[in-house]
Amino acid sequence: MLEGRPAPSPVASASPGVHQRAVASDRMSSAAVEPPEAGDAPPRYGPDDPERFINRELSWLDFNERVLALADDPTIPLLERAKFLAIFSQNLDEFFQVRVAGLLDQVAAGIRHRTFDGRTPTAQVREVAARARILVDREERLFLEKIAPELAANGIVLSSWEELDDDDRVHMVGVFEDRIFPVLTPLAVDPGHPFPYISNLSLNLALTVRDPVTDERRFARVKVPSLLPRFVVMPDGERFVPLEQVIAAHLDQLFPGMVVEEHVAFRVTRNADLTLEEEEADDLLAAVEMELRRRRFGRAVRLEVDARASSEVRELLMRELDVDEHATFDHVGPLDLGGLWAVHALDRPDLQDEPWPPVTPRRLSAPEGEKFDIFKAISDGDILVHHPYDSFATSVEELIHRASRDPKVLAIKIALYRTSGDSPIVRSLIRAAERGKQVAALVELKARFDEANNIEWAKLLEEAGVHVTYGLLGLKTHSKVVLVVRDEPQGMMRYCHIGTGNYNSKTATLYEDLGLLTCSPALGADLTQLFNYLTGYGRNVRYRNLLVAPHTLRPGIVDLIQGEIEAGPERGRIIMKMNSLVDPQMIDHLYEASRAGIEIDLIIRGICCLRPGIPGLSETIRVRSIVGRYLEHSRIFWFANGADGAPLVAFGSADLMPRNLDRRVESTVTITDPVIEAQVREVLDVNLADDTLAWTLSADGSWEPIKGEGSVHAHERFRAMALARTRRLEVED
Repeated sequence: MLEGRPAPSPVASASPGVHQRAVASDRMSSAAVEPPEAGDAPPRYGPDDPERFINRELSWLDFNERVLALADDPTIPLLERAKFLAIFSQNLDEFFQVRVAGLLDQVAAGIRHRTFDGRTPTAQVREVAARARILVDREERLFLEKIAPELAANGIVLSSWEELDDDDRVHMVGVFEDRIFPVLTPLAVDPGHPFPYISNLSLNLALTVRDPVTDERRFARVKVPSLLPRFVVMPDGERFVPLEQVIAAHLDQLFPGMVVEEHVAFRVTRNADLTLEEEEADDLLAAVEMELRRRRFGRAVRLEVDARASSEVRELLMRELDVDEHATFDHVGPLDLGGLWAVHALDRPDLQDEPWPPVTPRRLSAPEGEKFDIFKAISDGDILVHHPYDSFATSVEELIHRASRDPKVLAIKIALYRTSGDSPIVRSLIRAAERGKQVAALVELKARFDEANNIEWAKLLEEAGVHVTYGLLGLKTHSKVVLVVRDEPQGMMRYCHIGTGNYNSKTATLYEDLGLLTCSPALGADLTQLFNYLTGYGRNVRYRNLLVAPHTLRPGIVDLIQGEIEAGPERGRIIMKMNSLVDPQMIDHLYEASRAGIEIDLIIRGICCLRPGIPGLSETIRVRSIVGRYLEHSRIFWFANGADGAPLVAFGSADLMPRNLDRRVESTVTITDPVIEAQVREVLDVNLADDTLAWTLSADGSWEPIKGEGSVHAHERFRAMALARTRRLEVED
């Protein structure tokens, strides 16, 4: 037997390897709810039946399946399909680190409380494991049977060590000795060397080595360095060999004189959620830094292992990492396909999306030869920007950049939830503070997986003299707002930006978002109140054009839904676009509106716990999802009678989830400019007309792609609209 801790009672009796995975997959998938046969009547659920809701975790897995479907779409360029495989893999990593980890914590604590859809934590863990296993199997088949062969046919070969010829191997020996071997640390397990700590999401090799003299066998582990590229590139620049295979081919140098009997790759996912007792933390910055260090030692929630692993090695890993069969995933393909980002980065325009550089709307640029004044442009009328089609750099970043240099600007205030590693906005804030302007930045330290980045920026901002605060006790600040105060001849002017996306120059090129640039006195007063609330103290803050969570957003949306019910089925209409719809109370209000005959269209990119099309409950509700080239990220709410019988449109930072409505500071702006309202409504109309990217949700919880003629492609249409805005304005000028 290999050395390790004494084995506890067996977790499962199934044999390991490929056969075990197939048996487990079949066993677990049978536990999932089978969708009704085609043509079956829609299910009927009463207003108090928990089955009227779709489970949150299973709905998220459905979303990730829609991402996976993009990797299987032959109409998408090949390297983009490889990118979607990488996104799918990384999405699943985060899901296990946070959502599954939370469920396992509940199981360990003996919690049996049922979710609003009627499931216990234990039931959710089992269903999630079964569903995730099916998706991982599909991901591997897609990679091995389609993506990898098609890449090879196009000159991008993901080679194994066995496929290399003698000259290739000579080259790889040099690479190993020069760049890889010096950073490797073999760790053996024996009475003097306990089982090593396996860090979160690290790729590792598990080995059994035998001493040919004593015939003693030991387990050993070699960590694949994360700082080295995931794939080693051959001199021709077209072939890639997984780093772990290069290491495995040279194990004799790590264990000289030993016989390596077995080596397999494995990977561990750990609980990575933060647990903060804010009431007991005198210094939130120090508390978050401490929790980030603790995160490294979170409980193991998933074990991924090469399907060729022997039962001995597999059981030892499960035992030492304290995971069971539900949390153990056997892989026949490479582990961590998130490494395909390196392949996507190749310079192969023939296999990638056509570049769509963002445009600058004419309102945000000056005629040739003239100096552009962004403050005059905003004072001439509100401006809507639609990223990534409209440039983030020449709109939002330009506002803050100009404000940092303009001697008339007295103050800049901003809420930062996530920002990029090399942030032009943060540099502008530092410059403004150094020039003596009043600069206040609310930096949300608890932005998941961006905590370390935000801590670094917070320290730099404080050193420059920026007034940095970290939000309110017990709440995350998720608002996307900027306020610039400028001294002008007519008095103090307040220039505002409020949006749906983060102040992050990188994600602004990848995420679809809306932003409003305005000097509206009413909105300026609202943002002044909001920032005073965030940085100071206050109760019963009143706003004119903002709905702010956790105080006015929930009741405000409920009132708007009730207003449509009162308007009646002939005049009532609701359209909502968001990332996720989870809140059971909000869903029940939408069900109530549907029972009143109100037509409702929901555009939900990710999680949707509402069941549409159920007789007597939701038969007037339609749900669609758009997943494609850009991550649909904007949150928009449209009510046909929301403004005293006239349409009302609002957009902002909040999804309809309990955390957004009750545990975060969120800002949603109601639009008063009819031109901006029409532009936002056009965004909704394109989403509703799309018959290329869209999926629809059925009453049974299944998602199906819309089988249209492909006449409307939302992302292409938005690109064309952005170009048309610049040309139209040029003609007008």
